[in-house]
Amino acid sequence: MNLTCSESIVPLPPLDKTLCCVRVTPTLLALLAAGLAIGTTSCKKAAPAAPPPPIVQVMDVTATNVPLDAEIIGQLDSPQNVEIRARVEAFVQEMPFIEGTNVTTGNLLFRLDDGPYQQRLAAAKGSLAESEAALKKYQADVARLKPLAEKRAVPQQDLDNALASVDVGQAAVFSAKARVESAQLDLSYCEVRAPTNGLIGAKQVSIGELVGKGTPTLMATMSTLDPIWIYCNVSEVGLLNADDYARRTGKRVTDAPVSLILANGSLHPHKGRIVFIDRAVDIKTGTLRLRAEFPNPDQLLRPGMFGRMKLDLGVRPDSILVPQRAVTELQGKNFVWVIGSDNKAAQRPVKVGQQVGESLLILENLKASERIVVEGLQKLRDGVEVKPMTAAQMAEASAAQAAQQAEAKAAKEGETKHGKE
Repeated sequence: MNLTCSESIVPLPPLDKTLCCVRVTPTLLALLAAGLAIGTTSCKKAAPAAPPPPIVQVMDVTATNVPLDAEIIGQLDSPQNVEIRARVEAFVQEMPFIEGTNVTTGNLLFRLDDGPYQQRLAAAKGSLAESEAALKKYQADVARLKPLAEKRAVPQQDLDNALASVDVGQAAVFSAKARVESAQLDLSYCEVRAPTNGLIGAKQVSIGELVGKGTPTLMATMSTLDPIWIYCNVSEVGLLNADDYARRTGKRVTDAPVSLILANGSLHPHKGRIVFIDRAVDIKTGTLRLRAEFPNPDQLLRPGMFGRMKLDLGVRPDSILVPQRAVTELQGKNFVWVIGSDNKAAQRPVKVGQQVGESLLILENLKASERIVVEGLQKLRDGVEVKPMTAAQMAEASAAQAAQQAEAKAAKEGETKHGKE
């Protein structure tokens, strides 16, 4: 008796009462039970096979010497930016300098109309002469009255009045001299000269323009460019870490050589040094202001440029570097997947340091000779068995698969061509 699920069961016609009865024996019952068991077993589906372990790319962790450095973005500035302003009210007559060139201390930059100030000086000198003449007269009176007063030939009050007149005359002379000096000073402001050596910028006024009316008018700005400064804002944690790295090599962060990386990625040819760290943390930003100084003999660097200051903090021996893609971050913590000797994956928290190229420095909880996953992280779960392969092994497998596909394609094209023939 063969009963399968694919066969349909056709009902038997009713038995004729005239037929004889079938005798049920133990042997017949056994055969019926065996047939039913065979039919029931053939209806069940086969259990699916277990999937193969996922393939992941791994690498062996090794220890190496890592150069320690820190990069901070900053902005360049001149050690001395001088604004050239008009200090008296006058019209601009001359501007004998060339914009964008170097000037030296004392060079004439602007000449203002000094006619009104010449007149004021002349008037002040005239007042001084009058005061000096009056003082001489008062002094002569005293010289004449003093011997007469001693002989009681004149009242003592006349002598006292003459002595008081001398004091008033001397005060008038002092005031007149002050007015002369003030007029001379105003007159000197009509010639605006360079207060220091440096590069002068664009003119902010034109010839014939009235300057100095009400407020000192900005006429030009000049800056010293050699050396040049860069200002950076560094977090307190960053500064503490940098100082800690430097102390491990027997140095201080202020002694570290400093390089300057310009906006186009090029490296400034001259090394610099840190010359200033601010006294306190800015409570608004949580950062400290830091300044470094660089030689700038060709004056290529200008105020306002941006750059990156790179501190060389020495070398950290026996350091662990892993590719950045092998580290996952979750809720502020970093993890790597470690493959044990039984080829099972385990997620492990690690402490991450600075970035070195495309790798991350691992500070804690990972040792040399361990295996970590660098590709296929999305396939992993804790305790899952995997098939680890190195990058070289995966490349070989990929090449072999490509070769097989090429052979199969060539064979299929050959069969197609043979069938057409």
